[in-house]
Amino acid sequence: MDYDYDRSLSFRIVLYNPEIPQNTGNIGRLCIGANAELHIIKPMRFFINDKYLKKAGMDYWEKVKLFIHDDWNSFLTQCGISLLTNNNIYLCSTKGKKSYTDIVFKKGDIFVFGPESRGLPEEMLNKYNDKVITIKMTKDIRSINLCNSVAIVLYEGLRQINFDFY
Repeated sequence: MDYDYDRSLSFRIVLYNPEIPQNTGNIGRLCIGANAELHIIKPMRFFINDKYLKKAGMDYWEKVKLFIHDDWNSFLTQCGISLLTNNNIYLCSTKGKKSYTDIVFKKGDIFVFGPESRGLPEEMLNKYNDKVITIKMTKDIRSINLCNSVAIVLYEGLRQINFDFY
């Protein structure tokens, strides 16, 4: 896959092993509304033409700037990303200590979200612990819905860049 980052985009959303097609469809709609790319890292628990994904994405799904990668390393290689030197990638997890509100986001930043049932792998969080951010919530729940999490972080990023996404 040839990848050339469009600098007019706001952010890049990465779904690592997504499991629920409706969430992915809704996140695709969010990406269109925010002029953001959507990257999916396999495996997925559904097909990209899943009827529930299409229903959630509505007639917008065809407009999603979508990239599908075989695995994490392929994503990093194809997009020219080095987590060791690139400070503009954030791993979003309930296990993070640093709040997303403590970060100053820049246009082009990358937000990575894990699968709905288990989140990002522990080894990834440990390896890049300085890049892990979280959404604060009460102890009464383990997590909030993936689509809601993406919306919260993405729109905070948009607010910080003064909604400069054209």
